[in-house]
Amino acid sequence: MSQDQGTEDAFRSDVAPPPRPRPTTAQLCGRTGFGIAVISGLVTAVVLGTPALQAGEAGHGTTGTGHSAVDAAGR
Repeated sequence: MSQDQGTEDAFRSDVAPPPRPRPTTAQLCGRTGFGIAVISGLVTAVVLGTPALQAGEAGHGTTGTGHSAVDAAGR
């Protein structure tokens, strides 16, 4: 009986699995949309983060504290 199992295992490796089914149009559109959303998110993060990484003069940016309005009035 052990020889029967040995030949069965030998033939089992000769069997090719069935081909994968093709993705539907909805699946392709979903994958494409998800990929575009991820890429656009990364691009947006780079575009918005780039000004924060650039070296500039400290203290000369707009901070929103209202000091410029007081300086303009001459006080």
